[in-house]
Amino acid sequence: MQVHALVARLGVSDMTIRRDLDVLAKRGLLEKVYGGATSVVGRSTHEPGFEAKSVRALPQKEAVSARAASLIRPGTAIGISAGTTTWTFARFLEDVPELTVVTNSIRVADVLRSGGRTDRTVVLTGGVRTPSDALVGPVAVQTLRSLHLDMVFLGVHGMADGAGFTTPNINESETDRALVEAGRRLVVLADHTKWGVVGISTIAALDEADVLVTDDGLPRDAREILEARIDDVIIADVSADYPDSYPDSYPDSYPDAYPAAEGEA
Repeated sequence: MQVHALVARLGVSDMTIRRDLDVLAKRGLLEKVYGGATSVVGRSTHEPGFEAKSVRALPQKEAVSARAASLIRPGTAIGISAGTTTWTFARFLEDVPELTVVTNSIRVADVLRSGGRTDRTVVLTGGVRTPSDALVGPVAVQTLRSLHLDMVFLGVHGMADGAGFTTPNINESETDRALVEAGRRLVVLADHTKWGVVGISTIAALDEADVLVTDDGLPRDAREILEARIDDVIIADVSADYPDSYPDSYPDSYPDAYPAAEGEA
């Protein structure tokens, strides 16, 4: 869309249009070109900035995050990928005791360190920073490949039949893949708006996830596809009143959600 066309259609000044385009470009919602701007939505490499994504489907992200947090037992070592869903998820871990967290997300690390818990260890990988505040590249990959985690919580850009769980950032895909391989169990956090979205690079196939936590906005046909490929699909009720903190007692279902590794009693 050209600036002059927007001026004519909206009846505002050229300066106003250019200022608004600057704001939208900084949010990752469009790309400025000579004389105007073009949409980036729908491109497999389109990666909005963190601030732009953080307000999308927020109630769904909170419901998904609360249900995912209930899978964690005290004293475990977990990995958390970068993204706005996992950043939301991290806020539900404040009261989890004796937790060790490895993450390539600056935002997630900031949330977990801000609580001041003395029984928590937070490890932030090094690497090159992306628009979603992820640390990626050889340094991050090398760090992750040396670790052995109990569970990995993965946020994704999109999920689709055939493409699996995807990201628009090739470098982030390699790092996320290393994180997935470091974990005994993979829990994917993806609200219903991620269904049918395909990024340029696949992180994992659908059937590589042990658990998918999504929300009740997921279409029935999508749910059937996912349940056929993933052992445990958890549907979070967006209207439910989820606690802001970790429970004082732990349900009997934890051992099933967290089985012993092969060779363990």
